[in-house]
Amino acid sequence: MALFGEKYGDSVRVVKMGDFSTELCGGTHISNTGVIGSFKILSETGIAAGVRRIEALTGDGLMNYYKETELTLHEAAKTAKTTPASLTAKIESLLEEIKALHSENEKLKSKLANDSLGDVMDQVTEVKGMKVLAVKVLDVDMNGLRNLGDQLKDKLGEGVIVIASVQDGKVNLMAAVTDEAQKKGAHAGNLIKAIASLVGGGGGGRPNMAQAGGKNPAGVDACLSKVAEVVAEQLS
Repeated sequence: MALFGEKYGDSVRVVKMGDFSTELCGGTHISNTGVIGSFKILSETGIAAGVRRIEALTGDGLMNYYKETELTLHEAAKTAKTTPASLTAKIESLLEEIKALHSENEKLKSKLANDSLGDVMDQVTEVKGMKVLAVKVLDVDMNGLRNLGDQLKDKLGEGVIVIASVQDGKVNLMAAVTDEAQKKGAHAGNLIKAIASLVGGGGGGRPNMAQAGGKNPAGVDACLSKVAEVVAEQLS
């Protein structure tokens, strides 16, 4: 029997440690375990059913590992402009700063999206007695479109909202349908599926909210123009 693809001759040395380990060995590596000295397990993984592999360092190899780790630690501390002892606290501080900047960035993106949207309530149309708003904004991601959708629903009251945005050459589409509009047959997921092909994409979602992506910005106007037609079919 040979393990791990190793090759042995006709006569193989067997090393036993108590009654819990029996190993095949091609030769004697050390005279006693004391020679090993320091020992650090780096990883422990399963390689077959009931078989585990332990990878470790010892002796000079372990000392070199500690030297490299210490060097990496000092380099990281230098990059963070602190000392190794204060590195953890510095990282925590930087993470908090990143979190605050991310929050501020999201607020600015939301403000820019609102500014891009402007006053669109004069673009609201009626389809079989249901308010429908289909508008285009500039450079807003999907999360921003969802936030805009929530704000417009508050202004619209009851109805159907579709917002399209072109960002980095790609199209983001979001549809929102209020409860009353759903009761009358409007369905955001089906609406998105019906219009997304016009921007070279696809998508779907729930009756109250759906989204899609596309690769054809030139089709945005046609996509928005079709919204009223699809809503009319859903309400019939």
